[in-house]
Formats: sequence, C-alpha cells, structure tokens
Amino acid sequence: MFGYRHNFHAGNYADVVKHVVLTSLLQALQQKNKPFYLQDSHGGIGLYDLSSHEADKNREYLSGISRLWQAPNPIAHPAAVQRYLDIVRSFNSSGELRYYPGSPRLGRALLRANDRMVVTELNTIDCEILKREFNGDKQVTVHLQDGYQGIKAYLPPAERRGLVLIDPAYELKDEYTRLVCGLQNGYQRWSTGIYAIWYPLMSKPIRDDFFEALKATGIRKILTAELSISPLQAEKSMCGSGMIIINAPWLLDQQLKSELEWLWPLLSDSKEGGVNVEWLVPE
Repeated sequence: MFGYRHNFHAGNYADVVKHVVLTSLLQALQQKNKPFYLQDSHGGIGLYDLSSHEADKNREYLSGISRLWQAPNPIAHPAAVQRYLDIVRSFNSSGELRYYPGSPRLGRALLRANDRMVVTELNTIDCEILKREFNGDKQVTVHLQDGYQGIKAYLPPAERRGLVLIDPAYELKDEYTRLVCGLQNGYQRWSTGIYAIWYPLMSKPIRDDFFEALKATGIRKILTAELSISPLQAEKSMCGSGMIIINAPWLLDQQLKSELEWLWPLLSDSKEGGVNVEWLVPE
C-alpha cells in the first residue's frame, strides 16, 4: 500500500474525479423532496489550504482542480462539474484558488434544510479540526471513530434514502479486506442505500482482486467509473482512480461517462489512459 496523508494531495486529479462523482450522486438524491442521509467514513479535515507547506510540497492540485479552475467557457461544463466548481469557488471569494473543500465540506454544501450528515475520522488531530469546521452545525455530526466501525454504528439511518461515502487512505496491507467487510456490514444493515467507494488504480492485479472480492459478496447493481491518466500496468504505481457505486441512480452510468470523458483531456498530460464506466455486477 502507499502513504496517503491527504493534506499533501488535496485537489489533485483523483480528488476532482471523486468529488464530481459525489456531486452527481447528491444531485440525484436532491431530485426528490424527502430528506436524505449522508455518511462520510474517512472525513479528513474538511477544508484544505493549498498554500500550506504540505500542499505546496508536491503541488498536486496544479494537475487537478487548478486545471478545472482555469478552464475556459464555463457554459460548456457538464452540470455536475459546474456545480462542483461553483462549490469550490464559494470557498475562494477572492477569485484566487487557495482553499479546497474535502468531501465533508462538499457534501455539506449539497445538503438541503432537512438533510443530515455524519462524518467519522480516526486521526485525533484531524478530527478536532473537522469538529471545529462544523461547530454549531446542527445538520452535521462528527465522530472520532474508525470509519468501518461507524458504518456498523450509524446504519441504518432514520432517513430511508441516502449515501455512504467510503474513502480510505489505503495505507494498510489489509485495507481492501477491511473495506469489503465494512461494505458487507453496511449493506446488510441498509441494502437500499447508495454506497460510493473511492479506490486508486494501482495495478491490474490489485484491481482485479478487488473486483473479484466485490463480486463474491453477492451484492448486485455494482457500477465502476474510472479515469486513468496512464495505462494500467502490472506494477504498483498509481495511474488513475475510480469509484465503485452500489445502487446507482437511474442513468447515472451514462451521466458519469459523459462527465469523465469531458474531464479526461483536461487532467491527462500524456493523452494515455482513458475513461471506463461499466457494470461490474448488473441489477
């Protein structure tokens, strides 16, 4: 596995992919008047300063959100991409790109008055920062807790509709095993919820093993959406990222394909890799 302290990677191309997909999913949930529930398993600190020492070390945001920020002709942006970019802009009122909203902040921006969000974060320092970020917000609850334990603890929610985002750092050797187990626990408790799982494209064998483990759960209606900036090889090097979506809303596959194909030439320097959206397990 690899170290993924998110302060060093905020706003990179993988964040753009993940957060455009998240925006698309939450916009789909907004289509009905009934309230929805959002749970974020690995919350981080919520909002990232791209001028910080950590973010400035590798400046990964320059090949991610910065390219979208500077892209011309906003009318041509797909609707979910434009909404995502509008949210990022709302944290940068000066007109200069400095702050990047992580998934808790992005999710909060898409909650309506009757919607609710629960966020778990295991890192003590990060959790304290996150709690301060949402201090006094009655629609958001932050817990110092392992994300997979949080899935056990807070599902099913009182709301009948909603989304669970699972976004681990993949630092542990058994992360994929823990993830699949956590997903099974969540699905057993709340089989009608939407589950969105971010994963790095590290190598073909790792991805194939992960996909086989997902198929073995017996869960149906599993969609994969990937954007790669270089070809998927046998060695362990990150060449892109993907999202697993369980119980995807109707026509989401077509929407994500259009959005990611729009993003790909903006995020890929080599013009290698590409976009792949397909059903891993049909309904």
